[in-house]
Amino acid sequence: MNAKTEHQHCGSFVNNQPTPLPLPRRGTSVGAASAVFRPRNRAMARCLVVNVLLLLHLIQTSIAAPKEVTYSNPVIAGDYPDPSIIRVGRSYWATATTSEWAPLFPLLHSNDLVNWSHLANVFAHSPTWSAGNYWAPEISEFEGRFYVYYVARKKGGPLSIAVATAPRPEGPYEDHGPLVGQDAGSIDPVTTTDENGKRYLLWKEDGNSRKQPTPIWAQELSGDGTRLTGEMKEIIRNDAPWEGSLVEGPFVVQRNGWFYLFYSGNACCGRGCNYALGVARSKKLLGPWEKNPANPILAGNEKWKCPGHGSIVTHLKGRNFLLYHAYHAQDFISVGRQALLDEIQWETNAWPTINQGRGPSLQAPAPHGYASFNGEHFFFDDFKSANLLPQWHWPHANAPVARLKSGALELMPNPDDSPQLVDAVLALRTTRGDYEATTLVDLQGMRADVTAGLAAYGDAQNALGIAAGNGKLTLWRRRKDRLETLAEEGLSSSAKLYLRMRATTGRLFRFATSIEGRTWNDVGPTLDIEGDFLPPWDRGVRVALTAGGAENSPARFDWFRVDPVVKR
Repeated sequence: MNAKTEHQHCGSFVNNQPTPLPLPRRGTSVGAASAVFRPRNRAMARCLVVNVLLLLHLIQTSIAAPKEVTYSNPVIAGDYPDPSIIRVGRSYWATATTSEWAPLFPLLHSNDLVNWSHLANVFAHSPTWSAGNYWAPEISEFEGRFYVYYVARKKGGPLSIAVATAPRPEGPYEDHGPLVGQDAGSIDPVTTTDENGKRYLLWKEDGNSRKQPTPIWAQELSGDGTRLTGEMKEIIRNDAPWEGSLVEGPFVVQRNGWFYLFYSGNACCGRGCNYALGVARSKKLLGPWEKNPANPILAGNEKWKCPGHGSIVTHLKGRNFLLYHAYHAQDFISVGRQALLDEIQWETNAWPTINQGRGPSLQAPAPHGYASFNGEHFFFDDFKSANLLPQWHWPHANAPVARLKSGALELMPNPDDSPQLVDAVLALRTTRGDYEATTLVDLQGMRADVTAGLAAYGDAQNALGIAAGNGKLTLWRRRKDRLETLAEEGLSSSAKLYLRMRATTGRLFRFATSIEGRTWNDVGPTLDIEGDFLPPWDRGVRVALTAGGAENSPARFDWFRVDPVVKR
C-alpha cells in the first residue's frame, strides 16, 4: 500500500485538508491527553504517521511558495488631509490637518506603515493667539527634539505658520507661536537641511487667495528651530499648466547629490478638485530648480481622486514611501481626504515615479510584511475608560462639557451658550460612505428638558439628526444655519432609548429608534434624508453625539458604536 492509498484509507483528510483531531476534555492533564490520542492498533498508528507526513508536506509547500503580503489603500481611513510622517527608530508617527475641529492635530502611531492607532493630539485646545484654520502640521525631529510646524489664522490677522516642540513624538507639546504670516497668508511648512548642513523652513505664500501667484519660499531657521533668520528666497512658483492657480505642500528629499522637491498643484478640495503631485530637482536647496517634464507624477484614477500633499519617510531598508491624501471616488467629499501610502521608485534618469504613473494604488506589497486591517472602520466606546478617547473631537470654537461618570458619557453645552435643541457636539470621523452608528441614551438619568441626540455633522451651519428630550422625539435639519423640524413624535416612557443612524453613500441618512435594541422604528415621513449639503469645502462629514436644552444639565449616553455596512 503506497502513501496515497494509505491516506485514502485513513480518512483524516477531506479534500486534501486536515480534519481536526479530537481535543482532550477540559481539565485533562498532558499525560492523560496522550492517552486520549494513543492508537489502538498498528493500522491507526500508520494512519497517524501518514497524516503527520502529509501535514508536514503541506507546511513545507506553503513555506516554499509564500504568498506576497499586501496592504490596501487607504492606510488611514477617514478625513486625514495633508498627512505628515516620520520614522522614530523602528516605529512611525504621523499627524494631519484638523481644520475647525479640536483637539488639534492627531498623533498616530504605527509599527508597519499600514496599521495605525490614534494615541494622542498635539493640542487639547487652540493656542490663544489663533482663531481657526488649523492646517498642514508637519512633524519632524532635530537633535533629539520633536517639532510640529503648523498653520493657523492669527486673531485679527493672516494665515500664519507656528511651531510647537516636545521631548517625545507623542508629546506633550509646547507652543512657541508664529514664525511668519505674510499679508496673503503663509501655509504648508516643512523643514529641510541644505548642502551646507543649515536647517531651513519652506512654505507657500497663499497668493491664490488673492488671485496672485503662489511662490514656495525658503528661509533659514534659528538653532532652536523656533524663529526665522536671514532673508527668504523664492525657489519655485506655479508656472506650468497642470499646476493651475497654485503650488503648495512642499517636501524635500536628498538623494545621490540631488535635492528633490515634491509639491502639489491645482485645486485641492471639493467636488471640482483636480489636485495632483509633481516633483522638481536641484543640486542646491536654493536652486536653480528643474521641474520634471513628466509632471504630474501622481494624478487621480478611477478609484482615487485628487491625490497630493504628502510627506516622505525612509524605510529601515532605505526605501522611500509617500503618505498623502486623496478622495475615494465613491465616498468622495462625504468622508473627506483619506491617507494613502505608495512607494517611490527611482528611475535610471534620476527622476522618481509612483505606481508606474497609474495614480494611487489599490493594493501594494506591504512594507513590513504585515497586511492592513483598517481597524478604524469599526469603533466602540463604552465610556468606561479613565479619559475620553483621543479620537473624539468637537468644534474648536464651541467646546462642550464632556465627562465620563459612572460608566456613561455626560455631555452638555458650554455654560456660556444659550439653550438650544442641539448645541454640544462630540464627533468622530467617518471612514466610509456606508455605515451605521448606534447609541444608547439614558433618559432616566437626564432632566426632562434636556435633549440627547445622534447626528450627521458637517459644521455648525450644516447638520441633520435626531434628538430625544422634552417628552418628544425630533428629527431636525440645519442647512445654511437655518434650523428645520422634519418630524416630531411623542417619546416613550422607557428608561433607555436606542438611537440609530444609517448612512448610504455618505449622502443619504435614515434614522430609527428602539426600546430594546432589536425592533427598530424609522423616524420621519421621508426615510432617506438627502445630505449633499453637509460637507464643508475642506472637511468630511462627522457622526456626532449631541446635547442641548437646559443649562448645566447633561445628556447621558451609555455607549456608542459605528460599524461599516457591507453591500450585498
